[in-house]
Amino acid sequence: MTDSVLPRAALPGMLRSEWTKLRTVRSTVWSLVAMAAIALGLMSLIAWAVIRQWDTADPSGQEYLRTHPLELILSRPVFIAQLVVAVLGVMVISAEYTTGMIRSTLQAQPRRLTVLSAKVLVFAGLMLAVGELLSFGAYFLGKAIISAHVPVSLSDPGVARAVIGAGLFTAMLGLFSLALGAIIRHTAGAITTVLGLILIVSQLTSLLPGTWGARVHAWMPTNAGALIFEPTVRQGSVLTPWEGFAVFSGWTAVLLIIAAYLFKSRDA
Repeated sequence: MTDSVLPRAALPGMLRSEWTKLRTVRSTVWSLVAMAAIALGLMSLIAWAVIRQWDTADPSGQEYLRTHPLELILSRPVFIAQLVVAVLGVMVISAEYTTGMIRSTLQAQPRRLTVLSAKVLVFAGLMLAVGELLSFGAYFLGKAIISAHVPVSLSDPGVARAVIGAGLFTAMLGLFSLALGAIIRHTAGAITTVLGLILIVSQLTSLLPGTWGARVHAWMPTNAGALIFEPTVRQGSVLTPWEGFAVFSGWTAVLLIIAAYLFKSRDA
């Protein structure tokens, strides 16, 4: 009896269990399809439309695109796709509370930190793999569409880091959202909180006055994290790209620690 229970109680067994749950849930599949549609499909359509009207476009717009090619083929798709990542990250754990499945999970595996660790590792691995695949896919597909008028190469300063960084940002945002989902435990409330932080609070901080306002804005989680997929550092930027990603990682780590404490101490 003991021998049959121990393998399931170990982390490898929980990793297999969480992977099975994650890949067999419809919301995961549809969310990944939506991410691909945004990163590849929508980006291709917009880039094609822009290039098609290139000869009649405003010269200032042409010059901006020449100097910021990743704005069109990478940054904008990531900005939209992050909403899908945020929702999926929340639902990875909040859906189990909504359906009551979390009780069955904890009955099968009473070691709560093992359960949470498995969820975090499996979801982080999936988001990192998907994020890097889609970011490189968007880059090469977008490059093929715009290359006739806007040349761009991975050897250009900051471009390789930006493309890799888009995948890193996707994985970190997924963990950030998962942590909030574990803390709040209510799907609608957690999704509202995450999207509110991304779309409203982070942007409103730009209205704060003075140097301290600029620092608050720069240190907001997704504002800081997004620097990693910007190929050039903006003049007067408070943080460098890697510093920004470190700040975002720090926010995520704090939320995961809080989530772990509450996951272990609260009733399911």
